[in-house]
Amino acid sequence: MKALDRIPVTKIERAGKLVKTGVKVGGNYVKHYGKKLVNPNLDRESLNEDNARDIYDGLKELKGSALKVAQMLSMEKNLLPRAYVDRFSLAQFNVPPLSAPLVRKTFRKFHGAGPESLFDEFESESTHAASIGQVHRAWKDGKALAVKIQYPGVADSIHSDLALVKPIALRMFNLQAKDTEKYFKEVADKLQEETDYTLELSQSVEITEACAHLEGMRFPSYYPELSSERILTMDWIDGLHLSEACKEGLSPDVGNKLGQALWDFYMFQIHGLKKVHADPHPGNFLVDPANNLVAIDFGCIKEIPEEFYAPYFELATSRNFEDNGFVRKKLEELEILSPEDSPEEGRFFMDLFRDMLELFTRPFKSQRFDFANADFWQAIADLSQRYAKDPQVRKMDAGRGSRHFLYMNRTFFGLYNLMHDLQAEVEIEGFRKYL
Repeated sequence: MKALDRIPVTKIERAGKLVKTGVKVGGNYVKHYGKKLVNPNLDRESLNEDNARDIYDGLKELKGSALKVAQMLSMEKNLLPRAYVDRFSLAQFNVPPLSAPLVRKTFRKFHGAGPESLFDEFESESTHAASIGQVHRAWKDGKALAVKIQYPGVADSIHSDLALVKPIALRMFNLQAKDTEKYFKEVADKLQEETDYTLELSQSVEITEACAHLEGMRFPSYYPELSSERILTMDWIDGLHLSEACKEGLSPDVGNKLGQALWDFYMFQIHGLKKVHADPHPGNFLVDPANNLVAIDFGCIKEIPEEFYAPYFELATSRNFEDNGFVRKKLEELEILSPEDSPEEGRFFMDLFRDMLELFTRPFKSQRFDFANADFWQAIADLSQRYAKDPQVRKMDAGRGSRHFLYMNRTFFGLYNLMHDLQAEVEIEGFRKYL
């Protein structure tokens, strides 16, 4: 993959790149409808593939928050056509890397000298490149290290990038601009945190020390003296990314072992620490040669306030779920229902969120749950399609819910998808022995 010698960093440059991408997408639509005149039965598969390719190709040169949004969307497997999911998932750890001169420039800016002054040996070619940074292998005092280097200009372009993608998001998710500021602020704040490697260093040490006793989990050690605001150094751990391990094939026993470790890791954080690794995609986990699960990125940590935690999980219990008055009260606490709702809106969103809650809390109502269960995933797909095609949804503002839903839902959607990839069956309450 060809390395990049520069990244567009100014607002004008980045907007220009998106405009060029938009022109390509417009051309794809012209070609599609031209073909459809000849063949009225033509579906959108080739259009989706062309658009996904051109959008991803534009975003991967921008890197930063624009590409991070694509990575986040790749986790929503029931929201986007398959072509987009497949293409955008490349943003997890397979994008064009920075060239060696740009890497050296970053080191000189934040350490005052090139990488050879910090390490005994440093590989100039990256091993992995993702949306915000790329990883290089290095050695010091006989120890193999992973050195994460942030792309230039990423932190400075977050707000302008989000302003560029905001109109697209409003249309895609049927949101009213006046009601979405809290969500975009939440995304901007989290992306800003992800670009602060000093913060990531402290979060990494805190979470890994708190979770060190969890069976089946491994974590790297971190090196403050070899890290800075834009460079983060940790142990190099041999292993396959989770998606690669799944593609190679895992035995049921190994899949269940990894799935149990992953489930316990997340449930312990949520219920024990009240903060959670909120970026559960395959690029952030490795499977080591002993089939331990290795968590390697703690840039996105979501703190869970009690006023959200309590009603969120009270709705997951069966006895509470059957009480309409209780459900309505908790949905109001979670900002899903409002006293200002019309009777029609109240009924519609009560039914909608009851359907969603019944489905997505289903694992919590079992002692063991099989995430390979095809009926469960078909029910998710059916629910997504049902409401995507419901004309009533388009008439109402879908921008509802506490801002905390954004990253909590992202956490659970990502976790469920990883559990499905592992085809894991797990003990749901197994994590409680660690509390």
